[in-house]
Amino acid sequence: MNYQFEVCANSVDSCLAAQRAGADRVELCAGMPEGGTTPSFATIETARELLDRCLLHVIVRPRGGDFLYSRVERRIILRDIRNACSMDVDGVVCGCLKEDGHIDKDFLKELLLETGEKNFTFHRAFDVCADPYRAVEELEEVADAVNFKGELRLLTSGQQANAHEGIPLLRELKGRVGSSLHLMAGCGVNESNIAEIARLTSIVEFHFSARESVQTGMRYTNPHVSMGGVVTVSETEIPVTTERRVRNTIQALTEASVR
Repeated sequence: MNYQFEVCANSVDSCLAAQRAGADRVELCAGMPEGGTTPSFATIETARELLDRCLLHVIVRPRGGDFLYSRVERRIILRDIRNACSMDVDGVVCGCLKEDGHIDKDFLKELLLETGEKNFTFHRAFDVCADPYRAVEELEEVADAVNFKGELRLLTSGQQANAHEGIPLLRELKGRVGSSLHLMAGCGVNESNIAEIARLTSIVEFHFSARESVQTGMRYTNPHVSMGGVVTVSETEIPVTTERRVRNTIQALTEASVR
């Protein structure tokens, strides 16, 4: 099987670990506790300079929370896409919904036109949309309307907390999407479940983070102060993608496919 592996990377170091382990693509993100936000231009530029064997996709999301964007936020998103493409990224990851939970087709057209011939992934905004079947049709419809030239991809957990729980919808969507829309399973994909997800859904593209927490180099910390106010994440550990976990996840699927 021609499997493809995309690693959700929260830093340039994580991108490089994914590349060393054999990933096909990285999705570069900041703000992982919020589900991923737009990384800095310096981070994108540095990743582009150092990645030479795997594709670089960049999430464009100005904030955490929902996917209903104000006029000002839309302006920011389009400018971020323009700037990322000017740095020669291979693809953009974005998504948008209307108040009723359906895809904002008008804004999606603008996103695809701004992306040009780069790849475009509609991210897990899909997983909180009101009607997944209608959403798939609208994604394909809008891409056709603007004559989109890049690869069009949908990242989804099957509208569940993780892709393993979303297997029923993932399997159904796989049978519905046309050849112009690549379906990628993501969220909670790891070395222990990737082979089963592939077997039960026939999906061949997978998105995972393969992260582990490592201690920072700080010898002194102040336990009474948190940079985020109420502590929700450790400030003495850094979650990073590790080469070992990426390699193990890829190996778990490739070995299962030859048995």
